[in-house]
Amino acid sequence: MTSALTPNASHSVTVLVRMPSNTAAMLHVVQAIAATGANLVEIELLHRTNQWLDRDLVIEAASEEQAAAVLEAIAAVPDVEIIDSEDRTFALHQGGKISVEPKLELTSQAELAMAYTPGVGRVCKAIAADPDRVYELTVKQNMVAILTDGSAVLGLGNLGPAGALPVMEGKAMLFKAFGEVDAFPICLDTQDTDEIVETMKRIAPVFGGVNLEDIAAPRCFEIEARLKQELDIPVFHDDQHGTAIVTLAALENALKLVKKSLSQVRIVMNGAGAAGLSVASLLKEAGATDIIICDSRGILSRDRTDLNSQKQTFAVEQGGTLADALVGADVFIGVSVPGVLTVEMVETMASDRIIFAMANPIPEIQPELIQGRAAVIATGRSDYPNQINNVLAFPGVFRGALDCRAKSLTSSMFLAAARAIADLVPAERLSAEHIVPSAFDSRVAPAVAAAVVAAAQANGLARTLVTTH
Repeated sequence: MTSALTPNASHSVTVLVRMPSNTAAMLHVVQAIAATGANLVEIELLHRTNQWLDRDLVIEAASEEQAAAVLEAIAAVPDVEIIDSEDRTFALHQGGKISVEPKLELTSQAELAMAYTPGVGRVCKAIAADPDRVYELTVKQNMVAILTDGSAVLGLGNLGPAGALPVMEGKAMLFKAFGEVDAFPICLDTQDTDEIVETMKRIAPVFGGVNLEDIAAPRCFEIEARLKQELDIPVFHDDQHGTAIVTLAALENALKLVKKSLSQVRIVMNGAGAAGLSVASLLKEAGATDIIICDSRGILSRDRTDLNSQKQTFAVEQGGTLADALVGADVFIGVSVPGVLTVEMVETMASDRIIFAMANPIPEIQPELIQGRAAVIATGRSDYPNQINNVLAFPGVFRGALDCRAKSLTSSMFLAAARAIADLVPAERLSAEHIVPSAFDSRVAPAVAAAVVAAAQANGLARTLVTTH
């Protein structure tokens, strides 16, 4: 399965090679790389003599195994020496990806006296006298806690708090880059629900919002519910609601292409964890009426006795397997495991079928296998068209929530955010390979933020009036 994946930057390496100063040597290196299935994406000449050339090669692979095979293949080329090699992803993470920097330079005794003691004491007393001023005079107005226990890191499982930290650092980068939101990783060395809730409550005075991340189901549902009830700042579980927002946006645009309505299509979902159940909930809020969800044991049917309360909400009369559920279905949405969907299953679906295979890094089915068999295909990967990426949602959601000091985040805000994302792809640009805007489209976060603010104000959940964005 891995060998069929497209080479990409996440498994890229930089290789410093020394080779004879002739065209044939470079040609042999290129042929060796090509034979492994990897991609040579960049060549830089660092040094040359009459006899030798030193070149830096940037090579993208599809897996660690393929990257290792690339190094072996280059080393086997006659008269070519590998001087050094580096995994570019690990190099990017070296020393961590975020830092804390002051917003002003201290260049004089007067500035020091105002920024710290004794001047800061006046500000402290002002906040003590009027606690609401903490939003005006501290980082709380723009600071989000990225809270995890490391129990469900990406698709990798229970890696614990230290193993989760690189993801939380990356999340903080995305908050800042796309939404101008300051965020900080909070990786807790406990997986006890009560301890997680109590810890977040005790540190909440620093933060204007909480983003829950990579916490296993069903514990994540209780943690979110309790924090929403016990804190006076917005709480957002990105694995649930971010995924749901972007999925809905993508599906609404995909349905426009095939001229079907959300209320009429039959949707089959594989994956009944936090993401799957939240996607299903938001689709229902948006008007979907026919949703069948499958987990590893098949359809969530009413005759099953192993369903938790969250899964029971979506139980249907029909039983059977994923293959049974897909017969005649219009839409497949996968938030599950690699390779669970087959070409044969896809061919039993209705015409103009839509496939969202969002398991990451390996989707439920390789898009190459169903080209021409589906009207629209989306994945969670950046190297295929139509990436269903949460970064389209969470920076703007929190930007809007912080700007209007929303009391909470609601499904009406999520619906508004999804439609704001969908609307950024106008009818004239909508196509089977373009149903959502790029993550780097600078319009996305402001549009989502404006939609969240409008929904918050309409529902009486905004503490601050925001007129422009």
